[in-house]
Amino acid sequence: MWRNRDNIYLYIGIFLILLAGCAEKPPMDSSAPAPQVEVITVTTQAIQDEPEFIGQTEAFRPVEIRSQVSGIIKKVFFTEGRNIKKGDQLYLIDPVPFRAIYLSAKAKVAQAEARLDLAKQDLARVLPLLEQQAVSKKNVDDAQAEVRGAKASLEAAQNDLIKAKFDLDNTAISAPVNGRIGRSHFYEGRLISAQETLLATIDQLDPMYVNVSVPESYLLRRRREIAEHKVQRPDIFQLRGVMTFSDGSVYPQEGVLDFADVALRPETGTLQGRFVFPNPEGGFAPGQSYFYPGQFVKIRIKGYTRTEAILIPQRAVQQGPSGSFVYVIDKEDKAELRAIRASMWRGKEWLIEEGLRTGERVVVEGFFRILPGAKVDPVPHQKETTSSIHSSEEPNLQSMP
Repeated sequence: MWRNRDNIYLYIGIFLILLAGCAEKPPMDSSAPAPQVEVITVTTQAIQDEPEFIGQTEAFRPVEIRSQVSGIIKKVFFTEGRNIKKGDQLYLIDPVPFRAIYLSAKAKVAQAEARLDLAKQDLARVLPLLEQQAVSKKNVDDAQAEVRGAKASLEAAQNDLIKAKFDLDNTAISAPVNGRIGRSHFYEGRLISAQETLLATIDQLDPMYVNVSVPESYLLRRRREIAEHKVQRPDIFQLRGVMTFSDGSVYPQEGVLDFADVALRPETGTLQGRFVFPNPEGGFAPGQSYFYPGQFVKIRIKGYTRTEAILIPQRAVQQGPSGSFVYVIDKEDKAELRAIRASMWRGKEWLIEEGLRTGERVVVEGFFRILPGAKVDPVPHQKETTSSIHSSEEPNLQSMP
């Protein structure tokens, strides 16, 4: 029993000695150096503001081919899906009944001319007799009325002849424009109705249209930016467009805005604009041109200039539950978490709409070393060299969302 008590006293003594030894050690220095971070100073610059929208291609002139006369299709001259020239014959409506009507109208004109000649001769005979009182005034009046009636009959016959000639000529249907013709809806032996039956459509492919729908929210924001002198632009019909296809390839020629609608579409809340693009290959054989009517493309609009744009590296922008934010270093070299609004990418930088001012310092490297309110050691950020900027790491503007 006494031995156990002695052991307990021994253990307590050893513990007190160790505790005293720890207490004698000098306290550790709690003043660690401030973490180093790389920063950039916010500046403004003038840049090209080039918004991008979805567009759909459309033929410059989609021309509908309809017959001016009713009849039976006797022959189809063209090959479907091929390029044709203005004046090429497309269809032939059976001309036999129209030729018969034309010849009959021509004969009626000859009859009316003969009647008029006879009426004039009769009038010429009775006029001298009236002076000699050999005929009555009624005989002269009847002769004059016969002349007027013969003239009216001749005019009616001539009008019928013009209509008959028009119908006969329109039995041969020709192409009114250069372009590419689609499928024929009717073939030989089919009865068609005048001006109602759609026979085929010719698409004029040079130049080409691209229709773009612009949201109302963008129009309002753009108007506000122009009024506040944040953005400058030329006359609206001097805006240019760069077209990107669905595979990412860029059309080599720029288009020009040539039409803007006068009203918003209530079902979509958008305003439609139209760009016209040259398409010299539109006259090539099918399969050799760049684009076709009905394609969905992207249109990047050129011509707007943002006068005081703030650009910061993409790596400086962080994402949180409430949106985008950056770390700003204040005058006391303390880190401040700042919410921002970044609108779009430009190369390897974000365009900042709200949240930053000229002269402020933004952290680019060293985020893991800092917390909001912590003191830091800011050093200037070393930008990449020109060769690395133009390397394959730089995103293509055409492929940006």
